[in-house]
Amino acid sequence: MPTTYPAEIRAGSVAAIPLPLGGYGACQVVSVAPDSVLVHLLDWYSAEVPTLAQLAGAGPMRLDHHAHNGRPDGVGVFAHHPVPPDFAWLGAQPLRPEVPPTSNGYTGWSYLPNQVVLQRRWARLPAATKAAYRAGASRGPVRVDLGGQPAELGAAVGRLDLTRSPLVPASGEVRWAGLDALPRCTTLVWSGPDRGLSDFLATRPMFSCLSWRNAPPEVDLGDSGLTDLTLSGSDLRAVRLPPGLLGLTLIGDLPGSVLAAEQGHWLNLTVEVPPVPVPMPDGLRGVRRLVLRGDGEILAAPLAMLSALETLSIGWQKPPGRLVEPDALTSLHRLHSLQLDDGYGYDAATLPDLPGLRRLEVDGLPRSVVAPLKARYRNTEVSLTVRGAKSDTWLAANIGNPFRDWVDDDPRGGAAACKAYAAALRAVDRLPADAPGRSETVKQILKTLIDALNRIDEKYEFIDTVDREQAGDAFADLARRAGVPADQAENWFDRWRDF
Repeated sequence: MPTTYPAEIRAGSVAAIPLPLGGYGACQVVSVAPDSVLVHLLDWYSAEVPTLAQLAGAGPMRLDHHAHNGRPDGVGVFAHHPVPPDFAWLGAQPLRPEVPPTSNGYTGWSYLPNQVVLQRRWARLPAATKAAYRAGASRGPVRVDLGGQPAELGAAVGRLDLTRSPLVPASGEVRWAGLDALPRCTTLVWSGPDRGLSDFLATRPMFSCLSWRNAPPEVDLGDSGLTDLTLSGSDLRAVRLPPGLLGLTLIGDLPGSVLAAEQGHWLNLTVEVPPVPVPMPDGLRGVRRLVLRGDGEILAAPLAMLSALETLSIGWQKPPGRLVEPDALTSLHRLHSLQLDDGYGYDAATLPDLPGLRRLEVDGLPRSVVAPLKARYRNTEVSLTVRGAKSDTWLAANIGNPFRDWVDDDPRGGAAACKAYAAALRAVDRLPADAPGRSETVKQILKTLIDALNRIDEKYEFIDTVDREQAGDAFADLARRAGVPADQAENWFDRWRDF
């Protein structure tokens, strides 16, 4: 973790911040510590980069969107988060007395522009919608009727999963207006045909997040107020996105056409690569930020069309972790930041020369690659960060273990988790398909794994939200391998775990 910062970052320093949907906000550094920077937003928006003189009269921004309380919001940014290269540092000015001297929490630099956008979006919502949202925090249970089986839910529900909910009728139109009883609900999970969902979202701007599984061939959300969207569907062909969308995640088979503002220029795009490589969707040629996730091998060739790409993160979820046709990245002349996660089967030291590269992060690699990788970029313009190096012996024994990276957080706890998973996998694979009492034996094998993870978390206390999601995915994969239905496995995981 660095202990020094660029000279322009000191107490009082002011920066203009490019915003995700265009225009500029601003922030000011309150104080600098060896491991973090305390910073607050200024109450500012302009179409062009402001001058320091223009910002002289700008006080702290008072966030009051959603659960924020209207007070100045000081946040700490850890030093391991690199300063965005597009922040424009304008100079320094005195701090106002109302600026908080302490942090409300710690985050990354991206928190700042996102908060400006969310605050501006909140300001445009109808007053009655905002008032209902705030009142919902203190209301008791309410009756929700979507045309299926009515139910009483807490009025403060923020996320509603309707994929297997009895609230939804088996067929026909859904009585979407029934969601008005949940004024704080901003996130929906849906599956299957539209059934009036898009028309409803076009009239309810409070809804900002949607995860749509098994989506129909054509999806039109262009009139909604969504800021984050996740889509998956085996026959997905055409998608129309809302102009205010900030994050788009595409899972599995990719649509052939996507209609996005400025060819996706403002999007943070995440793609979970399908097993068979396909071209990136037409209509996203302007994407600047991409996260690419896949299993085993990831083909770089489809990325060549993204000529505006500036930041790229590639992560492998299963071995061997190999990048195929990496020379395709040389056509990305604007690419300045590259991150490789769990590329254990790819020698990052042999990356092609990328003309605009200034920052390279490699997390998860064979230890034998570290020295040549550092030699490759020594005395160059590329800032290199290497984490998670593992010995060839360790990788030979654990490359396929879903908990292999837990050793980076806690060597002993991570090793214990790897051992527990390996034992469960061996037990499942050795169990004959016609073994007497097989179903009960499988249940006990899976419970033994969760019991082990519970003990590991109690002893080492390192299983966080990300680890919990990884554990859930690993458990689901193992249960599927053993022939356990997905809904049953999900129920067991939630019922047995203490972490």
